[in-house]
Amino acid sequence: MAGTADDLIVRNPGPVAPDPDPETQPLYAARRKVHPKTVAGYFRKLKWAALIVLLAIYYIAPWLRWDRGPGAPDQAFLIDMPNRRAYFLWVEIWPQEIYYIAGLLILGAVGLFFATALLGRVWCGFACPQTVWTDLFMLVERWIEGDRGARIRLDKARFSLGKLWKRSAKHLSWLVISLLTGGAWVMYFNDAPTFVSDVAAFNLTGNQLFFIGLFTLTTYLLAGYSREQVCTYMCPWPRFQASMLDEDTLIVSYEPWRGEPRGKPAKDGNYEGRGHCIDCGQCVAVCPTGIDIRDGNQLECIGCALCIDACNNVMDRIGLPRDLITYDSVNRQNARARGLPAKRRFVRPRTIIYAGMIALVGGIFLFALLTRSHLDVSVIPDRNPIYVTLKDGSIRNGFTLRVLNKTLRQRTFVLTAHGLSEFQLSLQGRDQEDQATLLSVAPDSVRTVKAFITVPPTVLEGETMDFSFVLIENVADEDSILSHPVQSEFDTRFRGPSQ
Repeated sequence: MAGTADDLIVRNPGPVAPDPDPETQPLYAARRKVHPKTVAGYFRKLKWAALIVLLAIYYIAPWLRWDRGPGAPDQAFLIDMPNRRAYFLWVEIWPQEIYYIAGLLILGAVGLFFATALLGRVWCGFACPQTVWTDLFMLVERWIEGDRGARIRLDKARFSLGKLWKRSAKHLSWLVISLLTGGAWVMYFNDAPTFVSDVAAFNLTGNQLFFIGLFTLTTYLLAGYSREQVCTYMCPWPRFQASMLDEDTLIVSYEPWRGEPRGKPAKDGNYEGRGHCIDCGQCVAVCPTGIDIRDGNQLECIGCALCIDACNNVMDRIGLPRDLITYDSVNRQNARARGLPAKRRFVRPRTIIYAGMIALVGGIFLFALLTRSHLDVSVIPDRNPIYVTLKDGSIRNGFTLRVLNKTLRQRTFVLTAHGLSEFQLSLQGRDQEDQATLLSVAPDSVRTVKAFITVPPTVLEGETMDFSFVLIENVADEDSILSHPVQSEFDTRFRGPSQ
């Protein structure tokens, strides 16, 4: 083993340079452009796989179809803003059910906390949209301008037709990708085939043009120009991710107990008394944020693990064991530095809490989804006047009923009331129908009706009486048209004069 346990715990830093005078330091440092080098290896393959899968989902999902019956959109994933609906496969979400979206966001956030507690910034390194699109833009950049060295030389080269051609081709390719990204986003809010037909016919609305332009511009700027600046300065995630890490979290880390002290490659292959790090700088060259992982865990590190691939390739060439840079935890590193067994601890209080929260929120969300009602009624009592006294002394209250039919079939209900010993029920524009009124509601729509409840004065037991509007639906099956009555009650109050 190269190095000792003391190398990990106590090191002599040597003379310490005095702190620079803050009065003479600039407030902002100039950007140091990063030219990541291409690398091959296990984690690079994982990143390519993640890029292909995630981009395929993003661009293909709007084209998937889902049969919801006549009169309903057949796009599997659609947020229909004009009709105030959101469709996700078989699930249809109405505006008043926005809590389902909130539940998904909470579930996603806790899932992200759980993944971070286990594997550090694995989301940032493999699945974040900024990472995915930046990887795609850098791939195009390498195809056109070459790898790291060629791009650095091109940056320093004087203006020429060759440089103009390469830069123009690169930016044009970026703009095409950005335009496709903006167009795909708009498809989630419009029927995809219809939208493409409108694009071909130059028949786009102002809103569509605005959002295509917005997402084209932001994709081009964030993935093409800002890149690592987004992760370092704009994204809030690095600022509080440390609160989800502990000594057993697996993160991309350098093993100083094995790598130090650094030196040039040993010609005789003998690394006794020195570290395995040959200070080649390949880990820095491939890093998309341009940091040196050997300086320890840093805010700028997105956990992409490309430095692991680069270091492993070097270790293979010089005949040394792999994983000088590796996915590891602080406790495992300390154990190996002391020659003790290194164990991974995935089950610990932090991960148990996060897993429990995922199970709880997921269970509540699933229960609410499976037991959701496909009928909703809002009852709004008249406020001016609160009640009307008729010629015979009877008291009448008016109510506005908004009946929401969340199914894709027309439904007919019998409207009545419970909780009043005597009453007369009528709908505006209709005659009384023996205390019961038929009410039809079109598929996937809302019907608003005005209902009147009239009671004799002898029925009133006080200034207010609680009662319920009742909707009774007869659901057909194979044997009988009226075999399954479904009853739903909606509470309200009847108001009269003070006793």
